[in-house]
Formats: sequence, structure tokens, C-alpha cells
Amino acid sequence: MITDSTIWMSMPVATVVIDKDDKISDINPAAEGFFNSSAKALTGTPIWDKLAVDAPIERALGRARANMSPLFVNDINVGTGERAPLQCTLQIAPLSGFDGMMILMISPRELAGRLSQSEGVKSAAKSAIGMAEMLAHEIKNPLAGITGAAQLLSMNLSSEDLELTDLIVEESRRIVKLLDQVEQFGNLHAPDLDSVNLHDVLNRARRSTLLGVGARMTIQEHYDPSLPHAHVDKDQLLQVILNLLKNASEAAPETGGTIKLRTYFEHSYSLRRSGGDGRALPLQIEVIDDGPGLPPELADNVFDPFVSGRENGTGLGLALVSKIIADHGGWVAVDSIPGRTVFRLSLPMATKSPSQNKDTA
Repeated sequence: MITDSTIWMSMPVATVVIDKDDKISDINPAAEGFFNSSAKALTGTPIWDKLAVDAPIERALGRARANMSPLFVNDINVGTGERAPLQCTLQIAPLSGFDGMMILMISPRELAGRLSQSEGVKSAAKSAIGMAEMLAHEIKNPLAGITGAAQLLSMNLSSEDLELTDLIVEESRRIVKLLDQVEQFGNLHAPDLDSVNLHDVLNRARRSTLLGVGARMTIQEHYDPSLPHAHVDKDQLLQVILNLLKNASEAAPETGGTIKLRTYFEHSYSLRRSGGDGRALPLQIEVIDDGPGLPPELADNVFDPFVSGRENGTGLGLALVSKIIADHGGWVAVDSIPGRTVFRLSLPMATKSPSQNKDTA
């Protein structure tokens, strides 16, 4: 027989029971995942100490309790203090038979929106890169001729005129470098998926960054030591993390800055595509920096190809990040304000150990 307890435990939406003093009375497993904390740890805690909402929700809750009526709040940012806010729908209603007690349901909407955006970005990337690849070869040939001609001319020019030929050579090489990146983007092979320890990848990326572009940065580690292995391509994920660390380092002031690498397990994250197939994405990686943040005019299109907030930027770095994560069946999101930018990767969990994967290969 199906019991109330079975239904409560099986509900896929994060649900919280709030007592008459606005303290947490009970939460279901989905809510434990949302808060990244246990029911035992949260019970008795004031709900507004654990939940941050960018709306006057406390007064609205009071009115709903007084009127014994339900309340629906759509598309607001909800955070827990432990991570960047998610866009959610909140549903609040009186708990029948319990005076003053309310039930709160938290439904994140960000996944669906980001999935739609991710699919659009992926399609746009394919179209843009396809056209660029077609032109790359034809552009490289005359550029090589232009560079060679400029170098020959420079042999018989005065020092003042040499500045012009040097400019021709420098700009030609910059364009060739851009075209090389375009070709690399388009030729990225399908991921070679295996069971991978995410912390090994993050540590390798951290060491490489500190020896190179991030030498002036402080990179802190905030890892969940119990995090299971991910089902990813180790080299491609390393490329993604290196790219995010490079962007954060380049955005920092000359005096440097701080980057935090954070991992955690999120029970409630899952992705359902338009075809109906669903997949859990419980493994979370966050790259957090204290730089100036993304330009507001670019925030909604930062994963599009050829969109860059830096002078002489190619605009392919984050498009490549989006493409790789999409090819893994995962998703990437960004939240940015001045002083705090968070790139969050959500990835699938491995079901086999690395040795098992090799044995069955």
C-alpha cells in the first residue's frame, strides 16, 4: 500500500514544511539535495536563515498563512548561501490539519532555460564554425603571401617604415592564430568517456594555471571529498577547466585575485531533453572568481561563438566550453556580478570504476 511517507520521500520537487514560527519542521530528500544538507541538520532552523529570495516573500507567506490560501511566485532567484541563486518557481500552501503550518515547494527553472539556450548555442556554433572552416583555408593562403611580402619589403626600408611592415606581419599572424582556433573548435572529436576523478582534473588544471597565466592568482580548493567519479572525457574536461581558469586570471587586475574551485553533489539536478530522455547531473564544479564580472551587455550571450568582452579576444573560449559540456550531456551556467563570477558545470556520474571500463572496452 502506498503511504504518505512513501509519497513524501518520492516527490521530485524540493519540499519544506514550515511551522508557525517560520522554522523548518521537515524536508523531503529532494530538499536535502537542494540545500545540500540533511533534514536532521535543518530541522528547527529559521527558513529565512537558509533560503535567500529576491522578493518580499516573508510578508507574502504571512498573508497566505493568515488567509489560509495558496501562494504562487514565478521566476525568482532563490539561493541557499552555499551557491549561486537558481531561478525558481515557489508554491506555498497551508498544511491541512496543522494550524499555522505551511508547505513550501521549490521548483528550479534554470535547467530548462539553460538547456534551451545550450541547444541554441550549440546550433549557432555549428553554423558559425562550419562557415568559418570553409573560409579558413582560403584566407590562410593569401595571408601567408602577405606576410612573406611584408618581410621582404622590410629588408630595404627605413626604421620608420619598418613599423608598418611589422604591423602587417603581426596582424597577419594574429588572424592565422584565430583561424587555427576556429579549426580546432570544429575538429573537436566526440568525447572518449570514462570514469574520472574530478579532483585529479581540477588539481592538474590548477597547477598548470599557477605556472602560467595565473601565476599572480591565488587558487583555493573547496572540494567534497566524497564526490563520486564522473562519466567524462578527462582531456576535454581539463581543456574546459583550463579555459575557465585562464578567463578568470585574465579578468583579474594586475595585482592578482582569488579563484575558488568548488565541487559538491546536488541530488536534485537532472536534465530532460526535448526527446523525452532524462539524465541525472548530480556532480557540480564551480569556478568562482572575484574579478570585475561579465559586461552586462554580454551576460546573456557569453556562450555564443565570437562574443568576447576582452580587446582582441576571439570569443571562442566559452563557446568551446559550452560545446564540450553539451557533448557530454551536461550543462554549464554562469552567474556574474562585480566581485563574484561563478561558472558552474553539471556533469553525469559514472556507474563503473575506471578498471571496469577498461575491462569491458
